Amino acid sequence: MSSAEAISSSADFSFTVEGTLFKKGRITIQDKRSQDQLRNKGYGEMERSDYILKPYEALYLMHTNRLKASKGKQPLSFDSLLRVALKFDKNILTKFLIYRDLRSRGYVAKEGFGFGVDFRVYDRGEFEKKAAKYVVFGINEGTNTGVRTLSKILQDINIMGKDAIVAVVERRGEVIYYKLDKMNLAENKNARNQHLAKNEN
Repeated sequence: MSSAEAISSSADFSFTVEGTLFKKGRITIQDKRSQDQLRNKGYGEMERSDYILKPYEALYLMHTNRLKASKGKQPLSFDSLLRVALKFDKNILTKFLIYRDLRSRGYVAKEGFGFGVDFRVYDRGEFEKKAAKYVVFGINEGTNTGVRTLSKILQDINIMGKDAIVAVVERRGEVIYYKLDKMNLAENKNARNQHLAKNEN
């Protein structure tokens, strides 16, 4: 996934959406015009009769001043929504940071396939035209993730015909991307075995 200049939030849509706190930090949107605008830009989805924004989507839109949300008649700030979402998802801040970075680069990101913190990511201009090209899954800097775990995730993503991307969230909130492939994992394993054999001699 190549880097790109950040796009301004005003390029997404030009007006502010209003929403109400729903369940587990999600936001429901009642206005039909707002629903259409959000849908066209890859935000939210219908759940039965409600149009719902995921917590990380709502946080991003609040961060870019494109969403005003409330709990009843009480306005919600970014921090208050984040506190609510954290009660139900301990990884919400990591999800938000990755989602914000992907959106700022012009990518549409949707809910992933259950690899933890992961997103289906569409190449620029391909949302609703082609299937998602990438699966981006995130880890925080300093987190111990085993090679077997990465290998299993990679295998599952490859079976789906997607490119596997690891998004490492640094302590300062910056996101760095690494593309995984089977050859690199195998080479790393062989290098480790050679290193161990050398030390045993």
